[in-house]
Order: sequence, then structure tokens, then C-alpha cells
Amino acid sequence: MLSGRIMGLDIGDNTIGVAVSDLMGMTAQGITTIKRSSKKNDIEALKKIIEERQVNLIVSGLPKNMNGTIGPQAEKVIKFCDLIKEELGMEIKFWDERLTTVSAEKMLIEGDVRRKNRKKVIDKLAAVLILQGYLDSI
Repeated sequence: MLSGRIMGLDIGDNTIGVAVSDLMGMTAQGITTIKRSSKKNDIEALKKIIEERQVNLIVSGLPKNMNGTIGPQAEKVIKFCDLIKEELGMEIKFWDERLTTVSAEKMLIEGDVRRKNRKKVIDKLAAVLILQGYLDSI
């Protein structure tokens, strides 16, 4: 079916949560959270994961406003994804990520994860939810 994996991204101002699908394209696994430093370093970090995991498609969460419009945060994400496309030649699809971080936070609280530890994994979990939502839709 798929030749390669799909990568899910939760792109924020300070971090990028990263998840990757299994080879069958059925499940999403959280990989890492990239601490953002510069566009060049961010792209390099993603490139390394893309090569290691043989990724051939990226699904990025798109943080739309609650009314479905594109706000300043979504514009930043689109701009960064355009850069990824340009630099790495990757196909990128967008996934409506409204409430994804809220869902991730709720899951971690229900799992009794301490606040300090939640901060470390929330973006990675949000990336998993974005990618899993996309995988379930195809």
C-alpha cells in the first residue's frame, strides 16, 4: 500500500512534536519533540528523522480558529510547511488540529502524569493525535 511512513507534526513556536506511522499506515507513534532554535536547525532535525524513518508524506496540524478561519498561528505553520516543502521536497497535507492539544492535555491528566512531565510530552502526543486522526480518515 504505502512505500514509506507518514510523519505527523505539531508545530508550535517553541517546539515541534513529531510522530511517525508504522509501515502499514495504521498507527501513529510519538517519536520526539524538537526544541526549536532556528529554521535551518529545525529543518535539519526533521530531515534526519525523515531519512531515518523513510518518511514520504508529512501531515501537519493546522491550528485553525474555533470558527474555522486561519489565524496568525495557522499562518506561521503554513509558512514553515512551505519552507519544509521547498527545502526537503516533501508532500505536506494539513489536518485540522483544533482541540488536539486540549485532548492531549486531558489524556495526560487522566493518566495522572505530573504537570512537569506533561510539558515534556504534550507536543509529541498532540502530533500522535494529529497523525492518528489522518490515518483513521484514509
